[in-house]
Amino acid sequence: QVQLVESGGGLVQAGGSLRLSCAASGRTLRGYYMGWFRQTPGKEREFVARISWSGGSTYYADSVKGRFTISRDNAKNTVYLQMNSLKPEDTAVYYCAASPVSTVVAQRYDYWGQGTQVTVSS
Repeated sequence: QVQLVESGGGLVQAGGSLRLSCAASGRTLRGYYMGWFRQTPGKEREFVARISWSGGSTYYADSVKGRFTISRDNAKNTVYLQMNSLKPEDTAVYYCAASPVSTVVAQRYDYWGQGTQVTVSS
């Protein structure tokens, strides 16, 4: 089994930055893609970014491209999401997830964290 634990969320003013972390434990995630999703009340979970096992391939939603950066440190079993130039519409619960395939579809991710709240004030 795999456990994913997100941290780093909080309250920030518009234009500010936050860095989210996702620490993995349990069975190895070698070869897995790691993704970040976000969700607001009443809406479906939205893809944000994903990264390959090697870190050599990344992909972003258009809404965050140029502002967010996903990275991973496999030695620490940790994935990061650096969020800059935050906007009020970035407010959501952010989740990290692991998938054996490259995908933006939430249902294709096998493992999920519990989420961390990010609130951006205007």
